[in-house]
Amino acid sequence: MTLDSFYCSPPTFDSLSDRLKEIAKESELFQLSSAGKSVLERPLWVLSAGEASAPPVLLVGCTHGSEWITALLLTLFAEALARAAEKREEIAGIRVEPGTLFHGRSLLILPCLNPDGMEIAISGPQAAGEYAHQTAQMMERFPEQVWQANARGVDLNHNFPAGWDILRQLEIQSGITGSGPTKYGGPHPFSEPETQAVRRLCAQFPIRQLLSFHAQGEEIYWRYGDRTPGRGLTAARLFSASSGYKVCDPVGTASHGGLKDWFIQETGRPGFTLEVGRGQNPLPIEQLPEIWRKLRETLMLSILV
Repeated sequence: MTLDSFYCSPPTFDSLSDRLKEIAKESELFQLSSAGKSVLERPLWVLSAGEASAPPVLLVGCTHGSEWITALLLTLFAEALARAAEKREEIAGIRVEPGTLFHGRSLLILPCLNPDGMEIAISGPQAAGEYAHQTAQMMERFPEQVWQANARGVDLNHNFPAGWDILRQLEIQSGITGSGPTKYGGPHPFSEPETQAVRRLCAQFPIRQLLSFHAQGEEIYWRYGDRTPGRGLTAARLFSASSGYKVCDPVGTASHGGLKDWFIQETGRPGFTLEVGRGQNPLPIEQLPEIWRKLRETLMLSILV
């Protein structure tokens, strides 16, 4: 699949929205809806495919603003699925025929959970609207940190109620006591409209398994607490075999409070974090083709297993 100019530069929210609308308009496979809105009222777009009555797989990207490459990855996956379905072609050796691939299955793709953070990470504090002044101040206080948070300076992957009190103590020990570019979990779990939107989505649909895409490290996290299902490890090993990514456990402040952690704790179903690419965030756009090459089979398997 040849990548066009959209995939050759960091996205804007408008360009990403236009692309998702185009995919839904031109494809019989996908429908586009919104799971809610961000702090700055940007829609949290969701592409859905498959049988409406089937428990879906949920793929979530760009929880952290500077990890916008994951939004492009999931958009690329949706576009590849739509194209392959139209032409009855294969992705990574798996034929995409809607009546077969999605027989008894469904898929939800939320490419960008943090559109405000993405805009801030790419365009600077002026993209934070009414929070522009506060955002500029936070950037001045922490000039060495890339922007991961939402428009209110809350790290969305620290804002879920999974070991949140433990995480808060780890934040404090790390010197994080308030809003900033990264790792502040907010005043309380689910304090942010973006995390509330994911909670509603998981209440609306019986999500069969969840994959949350981050950057970087080429690692797969699959475990959290006593409710981690055994089949989570089986799937993680399969994803590892298909991608070359390493199955392991996060450490430190990455050990609690995340979307994957909360999903496993809440549902007892498989949840995964996939850390794509290697290097320092934001990863260079030139890595996208290689990330896609390594993960396209894994993305297909996430629908099937």
